[in-house]
Amino acid sequence: MGNGWHEWPLMIFTVFGQCVVGGFIVLAVALLRFETTSLQRQRIFTAMTGLWVLMGLAFVASTLHLGSPLRAFNALNRIGHSALSNEIASGALFFAVGGCGWLLAMMKKMPPALLRVWLVITALLGLTFVWMMARVYDSIDTIPTWYSLWTSLGFFLTVLTGGPLLSYLLLRVAGFRACGMRALPAVTLLAVMISLVAGLMQGHELAAISSSVQQAAALVPEYGTLMAWRVVLLLVALAVWIVPQLKNRQPAVPLLSLAFVLVLAGEMIARGIFYGLHMTVGMAVAG
Repeated sequence: MGNGWHEWPLMIFTVFGQCVVGGFIVLAVALLRFETTSLQRQRIFTAMTGLWVLMGLAFVASTLHLGSPLRAFNALNRIGHSALSNEIASGALFFAVGGCGWLLAMMKKMPPALLRVWLVITALLGLTFVWMMARVYDSIDTIPTWYSLWTSLGFFLTVLTGGPLLSYLLLRVAGFRACGMRALPAVTLLAVMISLVAGLMQGHELAAISSSVQQAAALVPEYGTLMAWRVVLLLVALAVWIVPQLKNRQPAVPLLSLAFVLVLAGEMIARGIFYGLHMTVGMAVAG
């Protein structure tokens, strides 16, 4: 029993990776939707550096979980047959295509037509990465606490919770007033509300999952308390983000940075609960 903190490398890898995917998608939409000058685009590309730094940290954390960075190459041996290999391959492809395109854009070597193609393809690769990440866990029928809709839903909700705020922060770093992105807090708020409902429903289902030696509800005794702290952190982050806009002011970069740290903390709590619910059983009973 525990809260899953021993899996902190995977917590960092999954949460950071999902936030980066969400952040990139929003920035891609901004670049495709709004008319921008070449100087404005360069500022966005410069701010996008934050995405790839976070993605790099995510992959560094993932190699720590493997024990040795060299084992990451062995994990690619069964692409197409192993969920883990598919996860690493899709993540590496997203990182490589996104990073190389960003580098070309930073060097002003990216033609406008190719820019649009790169944005769309990289966004699709990011969504594929998150899906493959979820499949590593929700395809294991011998772990009933992971073998459910809540796994995939939770991973994609992190994309919608952390991604919009991260992209908004980077746009502000780039010097944009981001007035056209006022809907982003609503996206995160909706994701938080869905997460709250999903957490309550999952907590109810845990009481019905058991094996001959353990009850799923007993795996994380502090489930309710931890989920409450998560909700508090996310709501405070939303307040920091939204309140200045209600006063017709743009949130300052330091405040947005604080809000993003709070979101990361909230999502790390949720991911810690997720890993804490691991049940290594051959047979389980649900019902």
